[in-house]
Amino acid sequence: MNPILATLVAAALLLLASRRPASADLKLCNRMSYVIEAAIGIDDKSATATRGWFRIDPAMCRVVLQGTLTADRILLNAHALPVYGASPLPQNGSDTLCVAPNNFVVAAARQCRPGQTPAPFTQINPTKADDGNLVAYLAEDSEYDDDQARLAGIQRLLGIGGYDASPIDGVDGPKTQAALAAFLKSRGLSADVAQSPNFFTTMVEAVQAPSPTGLTWCNDTPHRVMAAFGTDDGKTVMSRGWYRIEPGKCLHPDVTGQPKRIFSFAEAVDADNRTIRFKDKPVNWGGDSQLCTRDSKFETGEQGECGNRGFATTGFAAVDLSSGGKTLRFALP
Repeated sequence: MNPILATLVAAALLLLASRRPASADLKLCNRMSYVIEAAIGIDDKSATATRGWFRIDPAMCRVVLQGTLTADRILLNAHALPVYGASPLPQNGSDTLCVAPNNFVVAAARQCRPGQTPAPFTQINPTKADDGNLVAYLAEDSEYDDDQARLAGIQRLLGIGGYDASPIDGVDGPKTQAALAAFLKSRGLSADVAQSPNFFTTMVEAVQAPSPTGLTWCNDTPHRVMAAFGTDDGKTVMSRGWYRIEPGKCLHPDVTGQPKRIFSFAEAVDADNRTIRFKDKPVNWGGDSQLCTRDSKFETGEQGECGNRGFATTGFAAVDLSSGGKTLRFALP
C-alpha cells in the first residue's frame, strides 16, 4: 500500500473530549489534506437521526448543528471526495445508521428506507472552544495545523492534476510554488486566486476535466464507475484501486513516478456496488493484461497467484501515453 495512504488509513479522528451537555453550535473542523464530506448522527434515548452531507475543505470549519443539543451521543461518518479514489478515512464505526445522497435528513436512522443506505458511524466527543461553540477536529497522523493542512490539500490536488508538488507535507517550497504557478497559468488564473475561499472548488473541478497529460478517466454512463490502474516501472508491476467516478465526471488517478507502461480497468456499478449487466454481460472496460484486484480498496506489487492471496485476476487494458496524455471515456454498449 502507498505509504501515505497507509498512514491515513491508520489515522484517527482528533476528537477533544468533553462530557458536558452541548449548549452551543457544533462545528466540524478539517485538518486533513483532503476535501471531505461528513454526516452526523444524533442519538437521543430511543430516537436516532442523521443529517448530511457537509462538505468541508482543508483548514475550514463548518457548523453542522445549531442551538442547544442534549443528545446522549453524537456520531460521525466522513469520507474524502471521489476525486481522491478510495477514502483515506477509516469506515469502521460501531454504529450502523442510514444515509442518503446529496443533502438529507433521516429522522429514524436505524431502519433504512428505499433510497437510503447503511453506513458506519463513530461516536465523537467534542469540546467547547474559546468562542463557546462545540468543536471536533478531523486530522491525519501528520497532525497538520490549519495552514499546513491547506497547503497539503493543494499539494495533493496538484499531484492528481498532473503537477508534481511532492512530497505532500504541508511545507511550502520552490517545487510546490512552481507546480501551483503552472496550474494557475494553465487555467488562466491569477496568483491571488489561490488565497480565495473557493479555491478548492476550483481545483477539484479542474482535476475532474480531461487533461493533456497523464491518464484521465471520463464516465459517460448514467451509472457510477469504479476504476483501477496498474503501472510497470520495469521492476515491479503495481495495481491499485478503486476510484469512484460519478456519471458525467472525469478523474485523474494519482499515478506517481514515470512508469514504462500503464494499465486500466473499470466497471459500471449500481447503488449497492454490484456490477451492471447488459444483455447478460458485465459492463466493464479492460483488456488482456492480467493483474490482481479485490472488491475493497487495494494496492499490490505482486501479480502472481492472485487467488491464493485473496485477490481476483482481472483483465486490464494497456494505455498508450506516448503522446503525453490519454483520456479513456466509458460509455454503455
